[in-house]
This record gives sequence, structure tokens and C-alpha cells, in this order.
Amino acid sequence: MGPSPYAFIMKGNYRKLKARCIHRTFFEDDLRYFCRGFRACYTRHGSLEALFASVDDIWKGIALFRETMAQGNPGPSGQPTYTKHIAGPASGSACKRLNLALRWLVRREGPVDMGLWKSISPASLFIPLDVHVGRSARHLGLLEDNRKSNDKKAVISLTEKLREFCPKDPVKYDLALFAY
Repeated sequence: MGPSPYAFIMKGNYRKLKARCIHRTFFEDDLRYFCRGFRACYTRHGSLEALFASVDDIWKGIALFRETMAQGNPGPSGQPTYTKHIAGPASGSACKRLNLALRWLVRREGPVDMGLWKSISPASLFIPLDVHVGRSARHLGLLEDNRKSNDKKAVISLTEKLREFCPKDPVKYDLALFAY
């Protein structure tokens, strides 16, 4: 992509990508999908931050991001195509990867957080829930033991519990739960 991934995307240089494997289940075809989708996001919203800031809820932002990415990748019939690499909240997914990326982009206080986005409050974030965080949360009584699934409902439930401790930044407990 060179020194400017944005220019690479907007100029359409991704068209030169082949079909080689980049990492495990991610191929150059997948990267091309992301580049076309990012181009649609940038064209319609100016930036990814503006896309997420255009709605009043992170889940709506995730859904809008997923939809815009799909619209940037029309299939043969012109219909949007979706990728397995971008989860959708409508299906009840925890959207762990997207919530994790949002955490890195929005939060300014953690050791791995970049805090690049200023128009979204850390208070609006949701915990990136995976097996480790779910297990720790259940062990500590933050999630109900009878709730076995690490899905969107569990993300909302755990985040609401963490908001009781820190309403301004409930996701700050992510690393502690992950490493517990």
C-alpha cells in the first residue's frame, strides 16, 4: 500500500491484488473486498470515524459499516455482497473484532489504545467479548453463569454491569478480564 493506504484505496490500486494467502483465512481477494468497501465508506462519509459518528449507537454504527462495506462490493446482480470477516449485530453476533477495533480507535487511556477518534465517547463503547473475557466475567459474577453464549446479549449485559463501575469508560476493564 506504500506510505498512504488511503491513496492506495482511493486510486483503486487494490485492483492489482491477486488471490494469494495473506494470513490463514485472509486472502488478497479479502483485502480487495476491504479496499472496495473502505472506498465506499470514504466516498459516502469522508472517514470511518464520520461513518460511526453519524449514528447515535455503536451497534447501528457497526451495522452501517457492514452495510456500506457490502454496498461497495456489489455482486454480479448488483446486490451488496457480505464477507465472513465482518460480523453483523442483526444476527446476534458479539462483533468482537469490530468492538475491539473501536476500543483501540476511541479510548485514549490504555496501553494499546490509540485514541485517534475524538467524536465518539468511550462511554458509548461495548466490551470486546471473547471466550477469555466471557469466562473471567462469569467467574467474577459479572455475567450470569446460566448465560453460556458469548453473543450480543452477553456483550450488552456485561457492558451494562461494567458501566456501574465506570460509566464514562466501561471498556477499560477489557484487558483485566482478558488476562484474568
